[in-house]
Amino acid sequence: MTTLRTFQNEIEDIHNREVLKQRVQVQLDKEKDQKNKGKTKEDSAAKPAPAKVDGESDGSERPNLQEIEEKILALLLSQNPGDHDLARDQVAALLTQSNGEYILRIGHQPSHTELFAGDLNDDSPGWTGTPRTNEEIDEIRVQITKTVEEVGGKTSVLFNVRTGHPRISLLIRLPPPNVSLTPEVRCAVVGNVDSGKSTTLGVLTRGALDDGRGRARVGLFRHKHELETGRTSSVGMEILGFGPSGAPILPNTANSTDPDVIRREKMGWEEISIQAAKIVSFIDLAGHERYLKTTLYGLTSGAPSCVILMVGANAGLIGMSKEHLAIALALSVPVVVCITKIDMTPPNVLAETVKQVVKILKSPGCRKNPVFVKSIETAVEIATSFGTERLCPIFQISNVTGQGLDFIRTFLNMLPSSEGDTEKFAVNHPLEYSITEVWSVPYVGTVVNGIINAGASKLAIPFYWVQIRMGTIKLLLSRLEVDFNDRADVSRAEAGQCVSLALKRIRRAAVRKGMVLVAKSDTPPRGEFGDDSIGSIIDVQFPIAIRQFEGQVLILYHNTTLQKNYQAMLHCGAIRQTVRIVGMDHPQGVLRTGDRATVQFEFISHPEFVKEGMKLLFREGKTKGLGVITKLL
Repeated sequence: MTTLRTFQNEIEDIHNREVLKQRVQVQLDKEKDQKNKGKTKEDSAAKPAPAKVDGESDGSERPNLQEIEEKILALLLSQNPGDHDLARDQVAALLTQSNGEYILRIGHQPSHTELFAGDLNDDSPGWTGTPRTNEEIDEIRVQITKTVEEVGGKTSVLFNVRTGHPRISLLIRLPPPNVSLTPEVRCAVVGNVDSGKSTTLGVLTRGALDDGRGRARVGLFRHKHELETGRTSSVGMEILGFGPSGAPILPNTANSTDPDVIRREKMGWEEISIQAAKIVSFIDLAGHERYLKTTLYGLTSGAPSCVILMVGANAGLIGMSKEHLAIALALSVPVVVCITKIDMTPPNVLAETVKQVVKILKSPGCRKNPVFVKSIETAVEIATSFGTERLCPIFQISNVTGQGLDFIRTFLNMLPSSEGDTEKFAVNHPLEYSITEVWSVPYVGTVVNGIINAGASKLAIPFYWVQIRMGTIKLLLSRLEVDFNDRADVSRAEAGQCVSLALKRIRRAAVRKGMVLVAKSDTPPRGEFGDDSIGSIIDVQFPIAIRQFEGQVLILYHNTTLQKNYQAMLHCGAIRQTVRIVGMDHPQGVLRTGDRATVQFEFISHPEFVKEGMKLLFREGKTKGLGVITKLL
């Protein structure tokens, strides 16, 4: 029997090794192309190295950034007039290095251990940084605000502690030069039925509090049966924009109590994108068991930065909530727990729910360290560290009274952008775009939405139209947007971003979910695609598609045995297709719950594009398996 945690560590190692191997191969191919074009290593060496901020190195970033902070603060407090210009240059370089956003901490800072444990007091150990008086902090705040404004940025106060150990944290943010460079954070929202997912998203994105009877969620439903039952059955997309000052961008009708007004007065993508310096997009997934396939597809294809697990305080962690938590852990996606309905739950029931959540998070299967976010300072500090330190933030909120909503908004505002995850997305690779949604839009044609897994696409022609051979591509900043009246055109898209492409002269039936578009190369694609004309119409081609592959798998649950020719639904990135087991290396030729084996799979319907190192989930009824692709057959 192989423990889940051990197996997860092993498949993570396999994934990282295969990704590294692929990146090395891409670099070797680039060097080979340069040699073929007559470029030499001396030419590359003659290029200037990218500028670094003073104090930056290839080692740990945190100490170096602290040194830069201290240098900036010393220059701002200096009486020498020339030091102000030096401070401005350092601030500009610091913002450039941190992608236009930085949290500047001034004064004595507490250790994360004490802060996250909730035991912080003036006598707590581990305080770091230079102690400052309130007068010094006020002076620095005025000077840094003026300096940041000179470079075109905005400064806002996240929190300010005046007693004990005086300290302040400032959010320094540069507005993006254009819409295509607006950072985005993707969050998948899961949870059991009636846990408050859609209501919470309605309150966060619309601004108006709920009335206790579901008024806030009516604007999120897209189908008649959803309005009638009050249950989400599809993958919905909601966005919350934050301005350069850090304030959420909400409609003018945020304080309205009329359900029709709340539903009608929705801010579109274009309106939010123009004002936003950061966008948080929520993938609202279904909570009912019958829609688990849709929920799984949203989790695997959306590449979320984190999973927000909604738990009703009156019901606890029950039903599909445990299922969703297990899936998030299997995919190694950071988890955030949000306990809702605390206004209507008796204190003893709330305490029991909190106790249950903490027990499950600390269990051997999860091994998470729960952190209760009860202050803005905790929300700011945990936002940038919970993904790497196995922390699990827990928010307790009420959508009726508004309690705890400020903490979760601050947390979302501080989350690192999804496209900034260089371990998951590689900008310097050839273009690879996976299709997650396909539509046929009147007067537009076939429209596909997806994620750029690698590479970048530039469109520098006016109106962003590019004539490519016989077809036309239009790049839209849609991010799973269904209503194309609310879209924002962009001139560039990079790895990690969600974009939509309007494909002219391509039939809707010729494109399906799971397909990929890759940069055209000298090697022609091969495989079965159903319509080979797609590869020749546009200046991208479909890569190698395969029917069989091999993977290391762990059977999480099965009530009997898995044998050869067993069929299950496979989820792997944007791919969702039935597969058949054609072989396994188990001595007895059967697999039971807890067994691990090397299994050969075959796609039933059509070949798919998969790569070694991709994680996979397969299920059929209550049967579940986790694994990683190790070999293409």
